[in-house]
Amino acid sequence: MTVVTRLVTYTDLDAGHTDARQLAVSARLEAVLADGRNVVLLDDRGWSTSGPAGIPACTSAEDIAETARTVVGPDEPFGDRTRDQMAAGHWGYLAGVLGQHGVDVPARELERLPHDVVLSERLRAWIG
Repeated sequence: MTVVTRLVTYTDLDAGHTDARQLAVSARLEAVLADGRNVVLLDDRGWSTSGPAGIPACTSAEDIAETARTVVGPDEPFGDRTRDQMAAGHWGYLAGVLGQHGVDVPARELERLPHDVVLSERLRAWIG
């Protein structure tokens, strides 16, 4: 049985939409497996933020890591859905993606895994 050891969100600078007043970041969530493989769970996430000129000086690696964890879910409740329902749907979806790759893991187990955030070199360079 393949075991998921942790989650990692890889972040990168979206250079085409970033300047001195705006930061755009892409985020990709992966599951790290005990056998050394990684499985991409979400690769369509990201965000942008804007502010005064010099925004790189106001942005930290910790800020990016916190936002990245939020962006890859679970989403905020909407309509009549509760936070618990949103979380269950999110973790269930991710468990389903892993299942498509032959990895059987309960959704509740995914929720409890360590979740690291890795900033690309160019994103680190941008924030200084």
